[in-house]
Amino acid sequence: MLRLFYFVAGVLSFLNGGWMLVSPMSWYEKFPAGIPHTGPFNAHFIRDLGIVYLIVALTFVWMSRNIRSARVVHFALTLFFVGHALLHLMDIVSGGLPHTHWLIDLPGVFLPALLMAVLAVRSVRERLS
Repeated sequence: MLRLFYFVAGVLSFLNGGWMLVSPMSWYEKFPAGIPHTGPFNAHFIRDLGIVYLIVALTFVWMSRNIRSARVVHFALTLFFVGHALLHLMDIVSGGLPHTHWLIDLPGVFLPALLMAVLAVRSVRERLS
């Protein structure tokens, strides 16, 4: 089950990162997460993050193939996802993002961070491995 989760997360991260690199304006305008609420369009910055997501994708795929060695790498990715979620949380609470982002960010920001954190717990990982 954990292998499948890592592989699917890798594919989704690859698609997201690839879209960011190939067509940053399309990603900015059409990604279903209210991206324009976060600030003005910046193609260079979006492409920078596209590279990050391609690295995340490769890491997830590596973890799917090396499940027994993936725990430390999983922890590092968890820091990325939880940090991203905390940044969104701070922006929503402070008024930097509209309160509608509680729901907008739920599937793509908050749930992945929560899932990665739960999967970092040894007992959960052992049951799913």
